[in-house]
Amino acid sequence: MGNNKYLGEFEIVVLATLVRLGEDAYGMTIRRQIEERSGRSVSIGSIYATLRRLEAKGYVSTVLGEPTRERGGRAKRYFRLEAAGAEALIRSRELFLSMLEDLPERLV
Repeated sequence: MGNNKYLGEFEIVVLATLVRLGEDAYGMTIRRQIEERSGRSVSIGSIYATLRRLEAKGYVSTVLGEPTRERGGRAKRYFRLEAAGAEALIRSRELFLSMLEDLPERLV
């Protein structure tokens, strides 16, 4: 398991996206899903940097798909949430829910 008990904001977004995409989670589908759900533009580089960091923590694993002609003979790299990543995502969700609980509707 990784050294950090809680995830950063973008790590949470990426892991939640992996859960939603399931077996179709590769770079461009992850990017598209995040942009659609957040309304924010996201660079593919930031997604891959985050995925590498999550993989180093043991939260994500990768599998290479079959090479395709559309990709010039290159294979897609699919990402999968591991048990440690699911646990970290749950801990982070619980932290945020706890911190937001009982906040007044008007903050300022």
